[in-house]
Amino acid sequence: MKLRTVIYSGKVEIDNVPVYTCKTCSRSEVFPVVKTDLTGLIGKLGAQPEKQSFRFDDWNEWANILVEACDARNKQPNPTFVDRLAGERIDMLLDLYSLAEKLGDEEWKNDISKRLTQLSHTASIHRSAIAQ
Repeated sequence: MKLRTVIYSGKVEIDNVPVYTCKTCSRSEVFPVVKTDLTGLIGKLGAQPEKQSFRFDDWNEWANILVEACDARNKQPNPTFVDRLAGERIDMLLDLYSLAEKLGDEEWKNDISKRLTQLSHTASIHRSAIAQ
């Protein structure tokens, strides 16, 4: 798995999208656990988007961790860093959730819950994908 740029409608560049490429057939596809967030972002852009660019790691917590754990030369995440960063991020998000709950901030709680969900969907499968 590497982080790549996905082009939508010939006008929109979406950087840092986790993409898996099969070593046998060279076929590439967006990492399955981030597809929903990517299609959600694309859906917000509409059928005729303006020329623009986005960093997918601003939209998806898992992609954000992968960017932090990446070797800058080849945009491939280091599995050891991914494990450590994911654990640290989960702890931080749980602390923030507790604070948001004490403050009664439902919007913030919902955002944190979404981020925790993004991480929980990927935790069980990330090792095999990164190793590929």
